[in-house]
Amino acid sequence: MTYSSSLLAGLEFNQNQFPSIIVNDGSIAGLEQARSWINENQATLKKELACTGALLFRGFPVTDAQSYDSFFSAFGYRNFTYKESLSNAVRINYTELVFSANEAPKDVEIYLHSEMAQTPVFPNIISLFCEKAADIGGATILCRSDIVYRKVAAVEPQLTEKLAREGIKYTNIMPSGDNPGSAQGRGWQSTLSVTSRQQAEDKLLDLSYKWHWHADGSLSVQTRALPAIKSAGSDRQVFFNQIIAAYQGWKGVKENPSTGLCFGDDSDIPKHFLDKICEIAAQTAYDLDWQAGDVAVVDNHLSMHGRRPYGGDTVRRVLVTLGI
Repeated sequence: MTYSSSLLAGLEFNQNQFPSIIVNDGSIAGLEQARSWINENQATLKKELACTGALLFRGFPVTDAQSYDSFFSAFGYRNFTYKESLSNAVRINYTELVFSANEAPKDVEIYLHSEMAQTPVFPNIISLFCEKAADIGGATILCRSDIVYRKVAAVEPQLTEKLAREGIKYTNIMPSGDNPGSAQGRGWQSTLSVTSRQQAEDKLLDLSYKWHWHADGSLSVQTRALPAIKSAGSDRQVFFNQIIAAYQGWKGVKENPSTGLCFGDDSDIPKHFLDKICEIAAQTAYDLDWQAGDVAVVDNHLSMHGRRPYGGDTVRRVLVTLGI
């Protein structure tokens, strides 16, 4: 049986469309119907995602973590679990594959970033599901990484070329034990999947990181040079990194960028360049104002994402799955 292929009639495979919004007209009534529809139209949906960088599904029968797990699995991506990641955000698992979005307090903005681009291990796909929308604010920010690259390269060609050539190194502090009050509060034990300092050092050595222990048990780590600009297909360069999130959101980095960021050759990244990157991304960003039941599927290379602060009495609940 074929389910509602007409729902895809508005897709144009056009890079100027962002994000692509697919609204259930009521013809898909149950979760199994939704899964069948995704399976039947998987190639078309993935082609659209590769063009625009983000899909929003609205009005589909997704109500909780279990149904979201089932909905997303119909796309056929290989799973990327929170446990195996080096994410520095504290999260809560609800199924093996579904976990909370960053547990940072609601008054904290989570700035635009490519998911886990500050590590050598990252997903290709990030999906988000809104179980409960906030009363005030709480939009997920989406931003096309290829457009940011083109605009930054146009105004800062030499520094952009250096960023592409040298890559970037990130320095951050992992607390001893999880700190849910911070957007970067995942402890070194959880982040590295270890229980002792020696195990942590062995893991960091394998990752080619540099590190330094602090008296309070926290751990400063610096990555090796990681890509900051990548190719996405034969004709698209993308801004794939955590520069904006680190510069605007990591403690002390806005005041002194070298504490968290440097070029891959260890030279400083000029502050005016970082400010220009943030300015361009802000001008390019799209606010996804959630409705309960919405599911977004985002190409991690083509689109950065973040979170606006929020308020009100309703506890905002947005869940995440990752794919490769």
